[in-house]
Amino acid sequence: MSADRLFASPENALATLVGLVTFACFLAVWWGLLERNPAAARARVLQQRRLELQAAARAGRGGSRRRLTTRSLVERLARRLEHARSGVDERLRDRLAQAGLRAPQARPLFLLAKLAAPVVAGLAALALVYGSDLVGKTPSSRLLALVGAVLAGFYLPELYLANRIAKRRQALQRALPEGLDLLVVCAEAGLSLDVALNRVAEEIGSTSPELAEEFGLTAVELNFLPERRQALLNLGRRVDLPAMRGVVNTLVQTEKYGTPLSQSLRVLSAEFREQRLLKAEEKAARLPATLTVPMIVFILPTLFIVLMGPAILDVYDNLIKR
Repeated sequence: MSADRLFASPENALATLVGLVTFACFLAVWWGLLERNPAAARARVLQQRRLELQAAARAGRGGSRRRLTTRSLVERLARRLEHARSGVDERLRDRLAQAGLRAPQARPLFLLAKLAAPVVAGLAALALVYGSDLVGKTPSSRLLALVGAVLAGFYLPELYLANRIAKRRQALQRALPEGLDLLVVCAEAGLSLDVALNRVAEEIGSTSPELAEEFGLTAVELNFLPERRQALLNLGRRVDLPAMRGVVNTLVQTEKYGTPLSQSLRVLSAEFREQRLLKAEEKAARLPATLTVPMIVFILPTLFIVLMGPAILDVYDNLIKR
């Protein structure tokens, strides 16, 4: 597509300019969300969570007096609207936490991306449809392309978030047995649970920053939340893995009944290692069936050519001589 056709009319020029500006804004937002130093990011997340818990504790001590003095109609209506939205906001907050996006601006930026992505995709499709002949000139094909681009832009942030959650879960699943082994060593050394979690987070910060961040947040919440059980339940909600839920249930029972922590964690670690070995054996067992189609498509034709090619050429030469 040449530049003279793209800017042939003022409408095309305006649509292209708007599309480029919107795309540049979207890239700027995406670039701002990138994290280039995992250790510094983990420290910022822990400090932010520590400050939030301290602010919540201060608000709990002085909240009753404020509730008695601020009972206006506007605040009650706002509180009801906030309560109606709390379910959706809490689910979105949990999904962002599962993806590792815990910055205060993560939620508004994600909502902004959900609003901007359909507009950006629609403007880009508009400039492409009316600036080139890739989709034809019929109104139905152009309308279909525009609608498809807008729908794709609408689902793009959700797909990005789901992909990030899946990758983070895989990383946590791989690093959990080693983290539990270190936690067992710390528990046998006589460290308390919060100190042991901090120590493990420091040791595995370079190899598994995701698990180190989760353990560090749990240690902070264990120190500031009034109920230690709630801090452990928050860990299970943030990670949302069956293995982590088993760890959380074990730690909750240990806190409640006073059972030995190291023995329970050692059993869990051995169980998780066995599960990982079984999954590896299952993948290895599926490998022959998975390789069947590539072998048929890529290897067998080449093998037939190498084996039967000379014979076919000899037969062809004999037929020509006759």
